[in-house]
Amino acid sequence: MNVNATQDQADIAFIGLGKIGRPMAQRLVDAGHKVAVFDINPDAMNHFSKSAFLCSSPEDAANRAEVVVGCLQTVAQYYDAFLGPNGAINGKRFKTYIHVGTTGRECVQKLEAGLSERGVRFLDAPVTGGAAGAVAGTLAVMASGDRAIFDAVQPFLSSYARKSVYLGSEPGQAQVMKLVNNMLSATNLAAACEVMVVGAKAGLSVDAMLEVINNGSGQNNATATKIPDNIVPRGLQFGSSLNNVFKDLGFYQAEAKAAGIDSDIYKTVVGCYKNAASQGTAEDDIVTVVRPFERAAGVELKRR
Repeated sequence: MNVNATQDQADIAFIGLGKIGRPMAQRLVDAGHKVAVFDINPDAMNHFSKSAFLCSSPEDAANRAEVVVGCLQTVAQYYDAFLGPNGAINGKRFKTYIHVGTTGRECVQKLEAGLSERGVRFLDAPVTGGAAGAVAGTLAVMASGDRAIFDAVQPFLSSYARKSVYLGSEPGQAQVMKLVNNMLSATNLAAACEVMVVGAKAGLSVDAMLEVINNGSGQNNATATKIPDNIVPRGLQFGSSLNNVFKDLGFYQAEAKAAGIDSDIYKTVVGCYKNAASQGTAEDDIVTVVRPFERAAGVELKRR
């Protein structure tokens, strides 16, 4: 759709078309919503050249739709995209913001304060389920903010999520929930990789271990999906980078400190991922956390 056709309006605008954002925006399109999109990467927007309004800036996107979703990587990107000179805050139609990213509470509070001065309502609504969940429309949303906003945007949330959980009226609470979830997920993955490498070194088959674990008390998301789907076939691609883990765990550590906890679990878990990055790069996928364990033991988690 032609970005110059300024009279055209959308139901919702989506800013940030990365590994999670692009399939989420596609789910909105597939659900029949009129969608406007913006990303600093032209190739990401070209995917929507025949199905959505391509916008020239976040401000342009917020000129086209009353509801705007932000799905970006860093805190700095959020501040620029929503409060900057060409930010969505300057959009003439912008009335409701859905914050999808994992940024911690401070970022959410600053964005809410800035946007509220322009009368924009705020919903803190990060998602969990990864790139695969975004493609399948099976993400889970955790949301905090005005309940009326949460209820009003359900037609959009249900386009890309199978479950939406309302946590309360204070934006930022959903961020804490997401950090709790991500810390647990990262811990499960690192622990599952280590213990299964120990089992493999002792001669146990990967399939036998997974069958026992996933039918017993050790079952978790890593053993249910990441290890059998992304590690055992040796693709080592789940869809999120080690850098994302460091970002999220850093925010978690801040929350733990605020709660008076000097988290030994955080120190151990982040150490596992740092070890993986030291044997590759921080842009490697999160499931490469298995490699240091495999190299130390001289075995791989794969079918024989």
